[in-house]
Amino acid sequence: MTAISRQGLVRLTLPAHANTADHAVGDWVLVQPETRLLVRRLDRKSVLHRHIEGRRHPQLIAANIDTLFITTSCNDDLNPARLERYLALANEAGITPVIVLTKADQVPDARPYCDRVAGLQRGLHVVALNAHAPEAAQRLAPWCAEGQTVALVGSSGVGKSSLLNTLSGKAPEEAQLTGSVRAADAKGRHTTTARSLHPIIGGGWVIDTPGMRALHVGDSSAGLDQLYAEITELAPLCRFRDCTHDHEPGCAVQAAVAAGRLDPARLARWRKLQAENLANTPVQTGPRGNRTTRFPGKRH
Repeated sequence: MTAISRQGLVRLTLPAHANTADHAVGDWVLVQPETRLLVRRLDRKSVLHRHIEGRRHPQLIAANIDTLFITTSCNDDLNPARLERYLALANEAGITPVIVLTKADQVPDARPYCDRVAGLQRGLHVVALNAHAPEAAQRLAPWCAEGQTVALVGSSGVGKSSLLNTLSGKAPEEAQLTGSVRAADAKGRHTTTARSLHPIIGGGWVIDTPGMRALHVGDSSAGLDQLYAEITELAPLCRFRDCTHDHEPGCAVQAAVAAGRLDPARLARWRKLQAENLANTPVQTGPRGNRTTRFPGKRH
């Protein structure tokens, strides 16, 4: 395992029984200066992780992030349902999300793409840019100042590596590899295969992550409530406390759909993520001293 110090990149010596899976890119650690033995990991102010089907514990993505640049592009890759998953994870971790729309230079007008995502969450910042242009760094400068750490997430082929090269001001021989995109479906190939940390010109740090094909939510109730605030606020007005907002009489959420104040597609996505979150959220059951962990939404 390697770390960045004042002297540059150093290889750490791990203590006995240490597990590298317990550490994430962005972690701060204490190290013995002479032996470079890892003493301990410092407390995290934020951690981003995702649930993977078949695994009991979530996979760490990155730690100590201030801002999450959720990257998509002005083409068929733009998928509101997928962006909402990233937003829920960022909300749950207490990380500021920013939607970054790349390839704005390849469309006549980027505003329709901005409008499609601006309403996904209240107060959401949306920035459209050309990831290759120097002014891209200026557009994102408010979140990249000294002492700030940002992370890039998004599907393969949306321009994360290009944006990383622009933010970090890498020379051509040091630049992160970039890949092409299939014209048929706007899908890209993985050019980033591991998470890595890079300095930003403005004094901050950027964490690059591989494209994630599967992105499941779990243990993210607060993040979903923030994402779907308009549904969360209507729920107490329903006639029944345990209303599913599907078929019950006196449902304030369904009334909002009928009145045109709430998008039915938005409600359908909320219902899907709520069910997925329930299935992936562990609960403790059994008598005290002999509790077991189970996932209520999964059959055994």
